[in-house]
Amino acid sequence: MGRDVASVTISGEDRRRYRDKVRRCLDVLARMLGESQFDFERPHIGLEIELNLIDSLGDPLMRNADVLKAIADPAWATELGQFNLEINIPPRELGGEGTGELEAEVRDHLAHADGRAREVGGGLLMIGILPTLRRSDIGEESLSSNARYKMLNDQIFAARGEEMRIAIDGSEPLHMHTDTILPEAACTSVQFHLQVSPDQFGAYWNAAQAIAGAQVAMGANSPFLFGHRLFHETRITLFEQATDTRPDELKSQGVRPRVWFGERWITSVFDLFEENARYFPSLLPLCDDEDPLDVLDEGGIPELGELTLHNGTIYRWNRPIYAVVKGRPHLRVENRVLPAGPTVADVVANGAFYYGVVRMLAEGDRPVWTRMSFATAEENLHRAARDGLDSTLYWPGMGEVPAAELILRKLLPLAHEGLDRWGVDPVRRDRLLGIIERRCVTGQTGAAWQLDTVGTLERDHGVNRHDALRMMTRAYAEHMRDNEPVHTWET
Repeated sequence: MGRDVASVTISGEDRRRYRDKVRRCLDVLARMLGESQFDFERPHIGLEIELNLIDSLGDPLMRNADVLKAIADPAWATELGQFNLEINIPPRELGGEGTGELEAEVRDHLAHADGRAREVGGGLLMIGILPTLRRSDIGEESLSSNARYKMLNDQIFAARGEEMRIAIDGSEPLHMHTDTILPEAACTSVQFHLQVSPDQFGAYWNAAQAIAGAQVAMGANSPFLFGHRLFHETRITLFEQATDTRPDELKSQGVRPRVWFGERWITSVFDLFEENARYFPSLLPLCDDEDPLDVLDEGGIPELGELTLHNGTIYRWNRPIYAVVKGRPHLRVENRVLPAGPTVADVVANGAFYYGVVRMLAEGDRPVWTRMSFATAEENLHRAARDGLDSTLYWPGMGEVPAAELILRKLLPLAHEGLDRWGVDPVRRDRLLGIIERRCVTGQTGAAWQLDTVGTLERDHGVNRHDALRMMTRAYAEHMRDNEPVHTWET
């Protein structure tokens, strides 16, 4: 979840002071890494899910504050748009008994929240991009009433100096300009967290980067935006463009984007935080009172508030996380490439695939990142975003291969072995990875189902686009509540 901030006026002195604090935090982090200060006994996983609110027609419902009040659960929070919510599932051991209860726990949370949403005339939808969203829904008045979002909006446009241009050359190209960051709110994702030791962080982050394309290919769920049929996972390119602080001139100079795959394989978590400080100016330059060096010298554990706040405004697809939990510091990889949905079963299956594969790749004798260029891993991500399971991806030893074949032949066997190493119950392992297998065999991702359903309504029944999107969205919501995996859905 994002950190709340108070509404303040930012001065040049604030920015200088903040830059100095970030660098001071970075020095302290380096010392902590050198002194092996980090907690790592048994790895924990965590899960965040962003969702949309819809009304009875399937259109966006701009009432997240009312729904949050009705839910009355601190696990839930606002997101950028008034039609967004987010839930943070408590962390648990990977392979312990808690892992097996994850699906049931998430379903219970969503059922409770959905029931409360119905009391105010709405419902929850777990999907990558809300298909019924229209351009008229993304004015600044649709921002959630949180000072963080207003400040973020203002700072991005102050840095950019002009309107944002969204250009997506999909099946039905979309070209538009906007003066808010609200198109970002269209992007609702799942974030998988994995606690790792400092020594292993580089290997796990590299492994997560290497499989990003495969994850998106089999998890694509965002084919429509503002009525346009675009990519299977339009959310990837939309998010990259919707938070871009760079006008064309800065892009031409090679300035890095804030939504960033990265540019190289790493050896340490320090590499990523150091890049943050070196390449990116602050968007929310708000300083804490803590002096991290004094805290460390006195035997305490510093929060490194400026470093973590700055990190939260740089949207890596695999983000490093530093946190202090119960007085102990730890590190996590936050995997952010996947869209939300379609069902809780699909989400947990996606997580099982991810956790299993990254363990095997991170512990491999001949790391995959020594045999594949970083640019190729990024290209895989964008190929998968465009074409989903119809994409062709590169993998060492296989060359250019259909995404489904790569997953079925290479990655699923790794996922099975990786989950065994984590100690996941074989029955749960087989059920969850069986969902991934059948999705690849049938070719029916959330995106494919959405495209087929809307196509059938338009072609065979003469329904116009927006009504077809509404009908599809309502049918999707019913399937989501039934929790039958998307590969079983009929169009």
